[in-house]
This record gives sequence, C-alpha cells and structure tokens, in this order.
Amino acid sequence: METDTITAISTPIGEGAIAIVRLSGPEAISITTELFRGKNLNEADSHTIHYGKIIDPQTEEVAEEVMVSVMRAPKTFTREDVVEINCHGGMVAVNRVLEIILSRGVRLAEPGEFTKRAFLHGRIDLSQAEAVMDLIRAKTDKAMSVALKQMDGRLSGLIQKLRQDLLETVAHVEVNIDYPEYDDVEEMSHEMMQRKTKEVHKEILDLLNVAKQGKILREGLATAIIGRPNVGKSSLMNTLVQENKAIVTEIPGTTRDIIEEYVNVRGVPLRLVDTAGIRETEDIVEKIGVERSRQVLKESDLILFVLNYNDELTEEDVKLFEAIQGLEYIVIINKTDLEQKLDMEKVLEMAEGNPVVTTSLIEEEGVDELESAIAKTFFAGDIDTGDLTYVSNVRHIQLLKQSQKALEDAMEGIELGMPLDIVQIDVTRTWEFLGEIIGDTASDSLIDQLFSQFCLGK
Repeated sequence: METDTITAISTPIGEGAIAIVRLSGPEAISITTELFRGKNLNEADSHTIHYGKIIDPQTEEVAEEVMVSVMRAPKTFTREDVVEINCHGGMVAVNRVLEIILSRGVRLAEPGEFTKRAFLHGRIDLSQAEAVMDLIRAKTDKAMSVALKQMDGRLSGLIQKLRQDLLETVAHVEVNIDYPEYDDVEEMSHEMMQRKTKEVHKEILDLLNVAKQGKILREGLATAIIGRPNVGKSSLMNTLVQENKAIVTEIPGTTRDIIEEYVNVRGVPLRLVDTAGIRETEDIVEKIGVERSRQVLKESDLILFVLNYNDELTEEDVKLFEAIQGLEYIVIINKTDLEQKLDMEKVLEMAEGNPVVTTSLIEEEGVDELESAIAKTFFAGDIDTGDLTYVSNVRHIQLLKQSQKALEDAMEGIELGMPLDIVQIDVTRTWEFLGEIIGDTASDSLIDQLFSQFCLGK
C-alpha cells in the first residue's frame, strides 16, 4: 500500500526537557538525512539513535541540536520507515524543526494517523488501536492495566477465536447442504449448530457481565455530590481530590456551577461532580446551577448524598431522597464532630438499604469507610485485572449486545426446527458484528471516525 510521508509533534506542546517530532513513510529517512548534519542516516542501522544538528535549508544555519532515532520497516509501529527527532522541549524549538520538515514536502499527519497506518498495515487490529488511546487517557493503574492487555491482543484473540468457531460451523453446514446424500447429515448439522451457538453465546455473556466494570475503569464512574447548601459537599470533594478545587465558605449557595474532577478511589476512577445545592432560589445564576445539577443527577452512575449531622432532617432532604430513589447512592452524614440533631433512624429507613457512612470531614474521619463503600458498591471491594478480559469500549459493548441478540435468534430458530440455511443467516450476522470489533468488517467511514478522535501525533 503506497502512502506519503507524514509528520507531527508527538509530545505535549509546552516547555519541557525534550520534544519529539515523528515522521513515518517511504521518505522519512531520506528527507531527514537531507536536513541532518551528523551520521549519514541512509547508512544507519535500524533502531539506532544519532547525535547531530538540523540545518535550515534556506539559510544553511543550524536550527536545532538533536538526537535522531532511525527505525526501518517493517519492525516499526506503522510498519513504515519511522524517524523520531528528539529536540529541546521549548515551543519555538520544536515548531522550528516541524516547519523545516514540512518545507520539504512532508505532510502534517491527521489526528491518529500514525496508529491508523499501524492498523491499515496489519500491525494491530481496531480494538488494539482503540486501546492505544485508552492507555493515554487512563486515570488509574488498573485502567492502564486493562488497556495494556487489550493492546497486547487479549480481547482480539478471544474475538478471533469466537469468529473462527462460527465460521467453521457455517462452513460445515454449507458443505452438508451441498452434499445431502448421507442420512444423518441434517441431524449432525443441527446438533453442531446448536452446540456452537450456545458456546459462543456463553462467551459473549461472560464478556458483557464484566463490561460494566470495564466501562467504569475506562471512562470513570460519573459521581454526583448532592445535598442542601452548606452540608459539606465541597469539603467532601476537596477531601477526595486532596487539594482545594472547590470554594468552601460559610455562605449557603457558594457553589454556583458544576465542578468536575477525576479522583482515584482504590483503583476506581471517579468523575466527581460537585453540584450547586438543589434548592429553591431567586438568584438567577444560582438557579441555572441548580437546574444543571438536576440534569447531572439523572446522568450519574453514583450519587453521594450529603446530610448534616448537626441539622434536623428537612423537607428539602426528604425531596432529595425521593429524587434519587431507584438510583445508586451512598448517604454521607457529615459534621459528626458537632452536636447530633439528625434523626439517624429516619435516615436509615429512608436509605432503604443503601450504604450510610458517617464522616467529620473537618477532622478527616470516615473517609476510609466512604472509599470502601464506593469500591464495594461497584466491584465487591476488588477488581481483577489479571485473568479477566474486560470490555471497556462502548462501541465494543454495543456490538457484543448485537451479537448476543443475533445468536439468540439463531438458537430460537434451531429450537423451532427452522432450516439451517435460514438459521445460519443469524450466525453469519454474529460473525460480522464480532468482526466490527477488531476491524475486519468495519466500514471505512467508521474507521476514519474512530481515528479522528485520537490526539495529533499518535
């Protein structure tokens, strides 16, 4: 597959010790050689690094002092010739190097184009390519571990095995349909089709059973902190984040907007949202914040409902209890260092079996118990990232659900005694859905859309 040569800055823009400009394509090495004063890179061994200077071809002046890595196809990320120019990390330095390279006819890479080329050249499949971005965006060690295993092909290997099982089954049925001269052919085909569809169906269900955990590890648990004004919501957020991200004052209604922050709670990434206190108000700005808080409530995976140990249960508290019924929530009773005025029995009754944790955030008490309650609510207190194959991508989950439905249609057809050439239509659909996960049956438009979400230079 003929491609042009592309380039991009592969490190974050800003000041730093080192920045990297990456090139990939058939002319990556020859073009860099034209600009490099040092060893002749055309003669350099693959996977070696060389000291020298980049020269501005218009002025013949030294533009930057660099270290250049040479990697020859096919043993590279893109399976093309790749050059990485390590220069000083200042914005002026790295942009100057990039501009010189672009002046030689090299094209600026599109977002995710390096990874896209790795996919198109068969080095990785689509699920592994998506795992590259998951790895970059990982918020916890466990999320990173899941992404690494997907990059290594754990999910790909399982999907390929399931597709091969289905393909062999369909092929077996096709042969028997074409050569029906044996009396026991139809009975054997039905038996094989039934057995294989059940086996693959079980594997898909196993993947979907841990998909919720995988999705949370990948995207974070959308967690809303709610409660009346001045019960300690912002203090709770600051405690979990371990730095002052929200303004804490004695004035009710201080938080007038949504504040978001990622925190790591025992390996579980929480996308923590500190909402404006939900109450009736005439303040226009605060009113907008309250309405946005109600919307956040509907979209949350977990709600941390904060009550004041030093206040009696109010009508507003009761309304909040009613608003979160049917949702996943933990009740946090804060300010236990003060005199008790809250009816604890009433709170336990209204919580209806949901966890109730007591805290004194000013004294930093009860935080461990809260973190334990969060972990147990979603992961029974622990997450196994060792042997399990996690599905964390929403696209993958949706395709697995479609595969599950297609297989259930096939299984129902077998039970009803439908002809196998009709049943195998649903089995073939399953094979195609699974193929979309790894990119074998994905459309060009889908592939373009997925890689457009990548950062530039990756």
